[in-house]
Amino acid sequence: MTHVTVIGAGTMGNGIAHVFAMHGHQVVLVDVNEGALGRGMATITKNLDRMVRKEKISEQDKASTLERLTHTTDLADGVRKAELVVEAATERIDLKKKIFTDLDKYAPDTAILATNTSSISITQIAAVTNRPEQVIGMHFMNPVPVMKLVEVIRGYATSDAVTRQIMEKSKALGKVPVEVNDYPGFISNRILMPMINEAIISLHEGVAGVEEIDTVMKLGMAHPMGPLQLADFIGLDVCLSIMHVLHEGFGNPKYAPCPILVNMVTAGRLGVKSGEGFYQYTAGSKESVVAPSFSAR
Repeated sequence: MTHVTVIGAGTMGNGIAHVFAMHGHQVVLVDVNEGALGRGMATITKNLDRMVRKEKISEQDKASTLERLTHTTDLADGVRKAELVVEAATERIDLKKKIFTDLDKYAPDTAILATNTSSISITQIAAVTNRPEQVIGMHFMNPVPVMKLVEVIRGYATSDAVTRQIMEKSKALGKVPVEVNDYPGFISNRILMPMINEAIISLHEGVAGVEEIDTVMKLGMAHPMGPLQLADFIGLDVCLSIMHVLHEGFGNPKYAPCPILVNMVTAGRLGVKSGEGFYQYTAGSKESVVAPSFSAR
């Protein structure tokens, strides 16, 4: 399995393409937006430069990785040689179904179709294809070049052989794969997102402020980042989308998103990506937290 296509050039997609190319795969990065492709390739180059400076790879390693990467806005052309496709588009079920319908049409019959979805049902996505046994979840963590975990999610029809191949491929990428079954939020976000939502509810109820909540979880629970800053890093829109999936999937009111989260997303305060969420951020930086920006209104 040497030919890999990644759909979506955003944060997750360019990170996934980076990792596959660095481990010897011929990678095609596909996005409908030429500008997004340019930004994705620039991010990959910048991240490789950082690895060179830290002496984790050589200049030759960087050059070889970039030589193995191509990009296109033409999905049909981008998948025609693919042995594995990893979809990393926006977390919307309608969009993913459309992409997988097209992938089923254009990708070779033997190709495995994987999705990087963080919460949407693999079974639902697979149902729009004529190869549901070859559809699987391959949920990487952000930032992809750094984080070791890959959550491998079996849909209802995913075959044992495909699961084994993806588990082995994840290990070959230097990752640690964990196999889970297809339930809303899988394991990572079924546990993480309710914790983040509860932190927001605690803020909403006035139990403590932004920095206080994050400090308790960092110093008391040894979390590297507090839940509110982590929500900003993930994207408040992504957090809200996952909470909706959990709420709808389980029909349990405990998964209802906090009204503050709903209001912030509606207002365009999405966290790092918009420059303001529970904290304010220096332009272009994911790490420069200026100050808590939240005020109850």
